[in-house]
Amino acid sequence: MTMSNRNVLLAIAFVSFGMIGAAMYLQHVLYLMPCPLCVIQRYLFIAIGLAALIGAFTSKPKIAAGVGLLGALGGMGVAIKQLWVLAHPGLSCGIDPMETMLNKIPTSEYLPWLFYAEGLCQDANEKFLGLVIPMWSCIWFGILAIVTAWLVLRKRA
Repeated sequence: MTMSNRNVLLAIAFVSFGMIGAAMYLQHVLYLMPCPLCVIQRYLFIAIGLAALIGAFTSKPKIAAGVGLLGALGGMGVAIKQLWVLAHPGLSCGIDPMETMLNKIPTSEYLPWLFYAEGLCQDANEKFLGLVIPMWSCIWFGILAIVTAWLVLRKRA
């Protein structure tokens, strides 16, 4: 059974927006406040999902997959940075110029329930199935990077 680019792109969008749903659950049900690095990861998951949706419904799925690949690689970088902060107690991305800038972006002002950063990066120690949340984020960005790279390199359309 072969998978069409459209189906793969729709699956990528589903996973990406599912990660946003998981973030909303963590924030609004478990009261884990997002830090600046968490918020940047949210932007990147949304960018990947939107690129995948656009690619699924246009004649340029490889371009959309390429944009998704860039977002996934960027997300992995941000998640790795957050894991580095967790591995070095005493460091933080806390209240700094990045947080201030992120909280002044119009999306943060109009959608604070999704994009307002008020947590501390070093506090992201909650575990799910034995891994901290930034590790799960990194894993999913990695999976999305592999799948989008496969779409970019795939011979058939």
